[in-house]
Amino acid sequence: MLVKWMRCTVIDRPGFERAQRKWAGLLGEPGFRGQGGGWSRGRTGVAHLFGFWESRAFYDSFMARSYDRLHASQVGTYKELQVRLFEYRFDVKTGFRPVFTDADLLRVAHCRVRPDRVEHYTLMQEKVWNPAMAGSPGMLRGVFAQAHTEDEFLVLSMWDSAAEHGKYRTERVERLALRAQTGADVTGVGGDVIDLEPSWTV
Repeated sequence: MLVKWMRCTVIDRPGFERAQRKWAGLLGEPGFRGQGGGWSRGRTGVAHLFGFWESRAFYDSFMARSYDRLHASQVGTYKELQVRLFEYRFDVKTGFRPVFTDADLLRVAHCRVRPDRVEHYTLMQEKVWNPAMAGSPGMLRGVFAQAHTEDEFLVLSMWDSAAEHGKYRTERVERLALRAQTGADVTGVGGDVIDLEPSWTV
């Protein structure tokens, strides 16, 4: 499964939100699995979207045929668009589905990993971070994915409330990072917390 992460700074919020609803046209596309997103909690005007496709081939076909038509109404409503593609590696928790309707909050972590530590980083995600997140009340499901450059990773988790996500962060993250030796693995960590916008869900 291919995971597409889009981040942009919106300069015309009403226009952007109107155009966002037109992405419902994705529903008829072969290989399309789901899309959702919302507004950054910490950065004013920053929107994040996450799209899921069965494979890169289906995604490339969509980009060649239908993307321009769906995107046309959104031109001029944003600046600084960043798009990154990742391949699904494994679930965070179990039974990942690209469904956003029961979530209230998204958390995205974007890590750049030292090439000689990729194997260790992946193992720690599986053995340390995943069980901790899966055991957190309010964490619904998530996905761990890797870019084709191999040293870049995405962890996307869906939460039923900001309060539950807040408990997980304050109580556990520093302790888990020490246990997983995250400091030795990564060269950079970015990310955001996103309030889900239900009208953007496809």
